[in-house]
Amino acid sequence: MDLTNRVAIVTGSARGIGQAIALKLAEVGADVVVNDIEAAAEPLESVATEIRSKNRQSLAVTADVSSTEDVNRLVETAVSTLGKIDILVNNAGVTRDQLIMRMSDEDWDTVLDIDLKSAFLCTRATVRHMIKQRWGRIINIASITGLVGNPGQANYASAKAGVIGLTRSIAKEVASRGITVNAIAPGAIDTPMTQRLDENQRQEFLKRIPLGYFGSPNDVAEAVAFLASEEARYITGQVLNVDGGMAGV
Repeated sequence: MDLTNRVAIVTGSARGIGQAIALKLAEVGADVVVNDIEAAAEPLESVATEIRSKNRQSLAVTADVSSTEDVNRLVETAVSTLGKIDILVNNAGVTRDQLIMRMSDEDWDTVLDIDLKSAFLCTRATVRHMIKQRWGRIINIASITGLVGNPGQANYASAKAGVIGLTRSIAKEVASRGITVNAIAPGAIDTPMTQRLDENQRQEFLKRIPLGYFGSPNDVAEAVAFLASEEARYITGQVLNVDGGMAGV
């Protein structure tokens, strides 16, 4: 996979899966605009510095990707500085877990705004640039929760199911312009969130994974790099599960 001369934006890339994706895209040749909220400015700049150490260009842009104004600023900054946008990875996301009877309006709205609306806003802002150059890759980070549901995560499952619907719809809209749109649905990935589980919780989780172990952020990043490459040119409107077999059982 060779992404030399490609420019990517990765939202939510200060840490975890987003960070791994940004570093992997740089490793295979892309210049990368990394993004996260203002509170994550310091670790975000560290990611950009690491990308530059790979002899790739990188910008660290703090922006709330659930805000139209911030998204437009993010995209305009990327284009004015690096000249174009070839690859968009919609990775930004949060959880606000709660049983439906106790879930507040704020818990619902926050997750839908950051996990789903942000993908819509970023896609809308970048796709016009991709259409002009008749080439683009949009990769949305969904979740197997959006496919199978999960107790206490009605908001998150709804948002990620929406991401999958968005992916399939936009793929049909832009295919004739040389743009592919796909989603990746991670399962249990070894991130700070899963590391907070106690040993009993981890063992219960492991029982649901046919491969028998948690995935790593790099497992997701490798899949993103593939979907961003020329090798994946005939794949669009698809959902790739990176879940150790969880969704298949």
